Amino acid sequence: MITSFLNDESDLEDRLSEFCTASQSDQTVKDTVSEILHEIRKNGDAAMLEKTLKYDHAKLSQNEIKVTKIELEEAKSQLTVLERESIIEAIENVSLFHERSIPENWSTSNNHGAKVGEKFYPINRVGIYVPGGNVPLISTVIMTVTIANVAKVKEIAVVTPPDSEGKIAPQMLAALELLGVDEIYKVGGAQAIGALAYGTDTIPSVDKIYGPGNAFVNEAKRQVFGTVGIDLLPGPSEVMIIADSSSNPAFVAAALLSQAEHGSGKEKIFLLFSEKSHFDKIASEIKTQLQDLSHMEAVAGVLERGFMSIYLPSFKRISEVANYIAPEHLELQVADEHIGFLTDHITTAGAFLLGHETATTLGDFIAGPSHVLPTGRSSRFSSGLRLQDFLRRSSFIQYDKKSAIRAKKAVAVFSEMEQLDGHGKSFSIRL
Repeated sequence: MITSFLNDESDLEDRLSEFCTASQSDQTVKDTVSEILHEIRKNGDAAMLEKTLKYDHAKLSQNEIKVTKIELEEAKSQLTVLERESIIEAIENVSLFHERSIPENWSTSNNHGAKVGEKFYPINRVGIYVPGGNVPLISTVIMTVTIANVAKVKEIAVVTPPDSEGKIAPQMLAALELLGVDEIYKVGGAQAIGALAYGTDTIPSVDKIYGPGNAFVNEAKRQVFGTVGIDLLPGPSEVMIIADSSSNPAFVAAALLSQAEHGSGKEKIFLLFSEKSHFDKIASEIKTQLQDLSHMEAVAGVLERGFMSIYLPSFKRISEVANYIAPEHLELQVADEHIGFLTDHITTAGAFLLGHETATTLGDFIAGPSHVLPTGRSSRFSSGLRLQDFLRRSSFIQYDKKSAIRAKKAVAVFSEMEQLDGHGKSFSIRL
């Protein structure tokens, strides 16, 4: 159990580097995924069914891979009124948030008088991976498919692993039905990514793949990139809590525990605190609250292997450490007057949760921004899933005779500097 924290900064960066990279994809995962993808590309549905039996313990036939309309209707009928209302509430919030990001086509004149601009188009066909099985992430359906709908994507294919009986959680199917998706396949893991990338007799290939997954799913996305696009590589969940003297130890403990229960066993949990006397209270709350969790053993394992707590009395130093870690979720359980400083100085968090009342759970389920966020320090250079990820942009240029004449001199100079006379000729011949 949690009994100590880092109080010596002499080798902090080395410790952080080792801790943050400990669960990154290893060679065994890379080799296994490479073999799976090769088999999917070579043998299609047959390989996909064999892997589903091997990894998900579900024996399916080829005509059982795709979810039927009957299954969707049955799932919809099993949804309680409260479940339906909650799903719709989340869909509405996610839609409202991402509608604000819809870009407008634009055009202007450059200094030659030519027309230049940009046009935006939805990606034609996308594949969305939704973790399922024993812990079906219904919220991930909403946090991905809703955005694709707002972007007006024409074709949405969803893959999700079945349970051992070859079934998908009815709430997940009902959420997909409410979102208008009827192309759903019972396949998970690297084999699902391979099927989306290369296509099989049952699953047509897509243009881009989205969604979170385990180490094998992320490695598969990494290996198929180039054949298809990918959104990002969101791996095991991460949370960082920054707590000051105003924080409630019970709230801090609950926040740490909630993100440790995702189930992979490789989650990362960080606590940066400025009030040393708070640590014992937080540790005591963690011990007490842990006893009531249904995933107690799994959470305890994450706390044992994936928890780091650091005492840092300076908010400036807290910001520096937070920027290095670049956490997926960052809860600021601090006094209101400190929030502005921290959001100004911490520039690498996947998502901020601001104030004592804002639990990460709100972002996970219903608030609006997508919970598909960068992990493993990738928040340093990438952002969470957003509307633009479902669009592609084309620039355009339109010159007439007058504007082309104005460009004549500069084109000739560049053609000569780069020794590309054919380039120059292709332009000058038009004049």
